Amino acid sequence: MSLADLRREYTMSGLREEDCLPDPFMQFEAWFRVALETDIPDVNAAALATCSADGRPSNRIVLLKGADARGFVFFTNYLSRKARELDANPQAALCIYWAPLERQIRIEGSVEKVTAAESDEYYRSRPRGSQLGAWCSVQSEIIPSRAFLEQRLVEWEKQFENQDVPRPPNWGGYRLIPETMEFWQGRVNRLHDRIRYRRAGEAWVRERLAP
Repeated sequence: MSLADLRREYTMSGLREEDCLPDPFMQFEAWFRVALETDIPDVNAAALATCSADGRPSNRIVLLKGADARGFVFFTNYLSRKARELDANPQAALCIYWAPLERQIRIEGSVEKVTAAESDEYYRSRPRGSQLGAWCSVQSEIIPSRAFLEQRLVEWEKQFENQDVPRPPNWGGYRLIPETMEFWQGRVNRLHDRIRYRRAGEAWVRERLAP
């Protein structure tokens, strides 16, 4: 079967304006709660799109580690490609897709670093192996082999033997502050429901988009 032949209908649900909560963060929380109950693998995974100063886009999956009225938080190496692009162009987009629910959420806005205290708090909650991994990886740089990483792990294990692993100074979080949030529900005949929340000062404007 060719890619062009792959298709299915979306028949699970619909999304009416009157069913949407007035605040997009409340709507996100409601949908996320359903997704958790559906037991979707990597339910907090989101595609993060960034763009370099000269307009070249890139995209990758990150794991969301915070979501509240302030925005959506993810963590990374501050020397990585995504971090360099965010430093040059602090605008980004997130896209979450939950196939079992036929739902998608798109989030666009500006990005800022979280506080050092927030990064410290999350870093302390990570498994020790993940903490050490943050020291091992020169993220996005060319490396000679897998053995290079494994040797660095051995070295950092020795470095922090019998002590807590501190947060690397070049590792921490970002917060995406939404300007728009769109909730997409798949529908039959590709006439999908799209409800967008758009920030207007201190308020949110809710509007329906054509599929």
